Amino acid sequence: MAALQNDVKAFIVQALACFDTPSQVVEAVQKEYGITVTRQQVETHDPTKTSGKGLAAKWQILFHDTRKRFREETAEIPIANRAFRLRALNRFVERAETTKNIGLALQILEQAAKEMGSAYSNKHKLEHSGPGGGPVQSISTVTSDPVEASRIYHDLMSGE
Repeated sequence: MAALQNDVKAFIVQALACFDTPSQVVEAVQKEYGITVTRQQVETHDPTKTSGKGLAAKWQILFHDTRKRFREETAEIPIANRAFRLRALNRFVERAETTKNIGLALQILEQAAKEMGSAYSNKHKLEHSGPGGGPVQSISTVTSDPVEASRIYHDLMSGE
């Protein structure tokens, strides 16, 4: 494994900071510099991986600065914004309705519903209250009489 020049190391570190996979970086280094590197060699330039824990401080700083800048710039990409995606979906559904393509319109509406329901985010909405926003009721009742069980259930649901 030959020692890499600083410009190649910088290229590898920045590519990894932008979430390129080691395999993608291997291909990019081959195309850009005509140098063959292994995935394992590339991984040693990622300070977030175990194999990259010994990476020199200057490369770690470059990695973290590049990753921070990458994340900030990603937020500026229009398609990364929910409002942008919904406006585009709205245009598409209007066009589909105009051409009487109901199947496509329904698919687009479903996509918009998923977008609004945060189907594509890592946030989960959990309900932590009972009916009407009150406390969650937990009642344990044992009965073998189905009529009595039905009455108890009805009483609980009606709030009596």
